[in-house]
Amino acid sequence: MKILSCGAGMQSTALALMSCENSFAKEKKLPIPYPAVPIYDLVVFCDLGLEPPWVKRQVEFIRKACESAGIPFKVLDSPLYKDFMKNFGERRTISIPWWTLGEDGHKSRMPRNCTIDYKVEMISKFFRWEVLGYKKGQRLRDEDKKAHEMHMGFSAEEARRCKESPNPMFINKFPLVEMGLVRADNYAYIKDVWGLETRASACTFCPFHKNYFFQYLKKNLPEEYRRLVEVDELLRDKNPKPPMDSDLFISRSRKRIKELTPEDCCDAECFEYHGRQVWNGF
Repeated sequence: MKILSCGAGMQSTALALMSCENSFAKEKKLPIPYPAVPIYDLVVFCDLGLEPPWVKRQVEFIRKACESAGIPFKVLDSPLYKDFMKNFGERRTISIPWWTLGEDGHKSRMPRNCTIDYKVEMISKFFRWEVLGYKKGQRLRDEDKKAHEMHMGFSAEEARRCKESPNPMFINKFPLVEMGLVRADNYAYIKDVWGLETRASACTFCPFHKNYFFQYLKKNLPEEYRRLVEVDELLRDKNPKPPMDSDLFISRSRKRIKELTPEDCCDAECFEYHGRQVWNGF
């Protein structure tokens, strides 16, 4: 089976919609327009609990498109935000790539395990138990070992992120890299063909956001900004388990979100689309 791990950003949205186009073409007995993209057996989105509101709009658009194309679409409740807010400072929590600042001034970044634990593993468990029908304690059948494909929306500029899957069931596939499509290409495809304007998908408190993103929330989405500040203040007020001798920050400037100045926030990532600059959502 061929599964799409869909984060509902512009890359995985493009893959889902290309798959829908392939399904429509097959139904009409026309040539498949995107041979590198299969007609997926399942498209899965993991709801991490705190993402910008445009992500939900993009998820709903994908759901409707998949429904019309006959492609199964599933949303999984993946409680990254809930677990972190409940457990940080009390017990060991998932490693999110926070920016660190040591007492001696040393700067570094925490390891990134959140995607594996709260997306890839969630999808793998759902696929094993709910789709393939395995029972608790049942060993993996030989016919399921490296027999299925997990497709991911990494674009060509992210080729360095492409890795083999450690999961015994899956082989990882990266069609956008294979096609040489960058993020701007995916945005243009979705906008020109489907009429949808897309932005990046990531947790609101993801440390890979630029400071511009935090400023955007403050100006336009006060409730999301309030919850972002709550996460930041939790990092300030509590020490992780096991304890660290470094302070943890969401902002790469290693400042608290409330302390960011307008000068800190002039770092929006944009690309050109039909002669105008488009913010990518990070």
